[in-house]
Amino acid sequence: MSKISLFDDYRIILASSSPRRRDLTNQIGLKVEIIPSKFEENLPKASFPTPADYAIATAKGKASEIYNENKEAVVIGADTVVVVDNKILEKPSDAACAKSMLSELSGRSHHVVTGVCICYKDHKHTFHVETEVEFAKLTPDLIDWYVGTGEPLDKAGGYGIQGKGAILVEELSGCYFNVVGLPLQKLHSKLLKILSE
Repeated sequence: MSKISLFDDYRIILASSSPRRRDLTNQIGLKVEIIPSKFEENLPKASFPTPADYAIATAKGKASEIYNENKEAVVIGADTVVVVDNKILEKPSDAACAKSMLSELSGRSHHVVTGVCICYKDHKHTFHVETEVEFAKLTPDLIDWYVGTGEPLDKAGGYGIQGKGAILVEELSGCYFNVVGLPLQKLHSKLLKILSE
């Protein structure tokens, strides 16, 4: 049996409504069932030592909620945040908030952190991946145009690197797919390890 076909023997659930995460799992041939978590993403950020701890805790909350109702399955939860000056930026609440976030990110680097939790056989396996992203200097007109497309409103940090937001990014260091919402190589290797044990 090949390593890839090993996954076909399991019911794997992605506890996310994100179309980007669904597309990423499809991209690597990982057959998942989508059951969006209703876990409230409102944990007190100040109570976590690092943004990665916060993202992992949120991912764990999402995965655990779905796993508790589907104990026979492998459940994947993930949470992606943008971090600048040690401040966590999640999804903007409105267009004004998105403009503020993009202005703050303009012409400088920030980090994108994705926390992942894989629940299987009553164990919670967690990890995180961090990518550094550098933005070009953004003009007010470019920010207004981009926010006007509506793309920033459902994305951490107010931009989508896989969409029109690609023109905002000057360079990155680390996993591109992590910025989209799911670090594919690390997820794949962790699943192989967990399901082979």
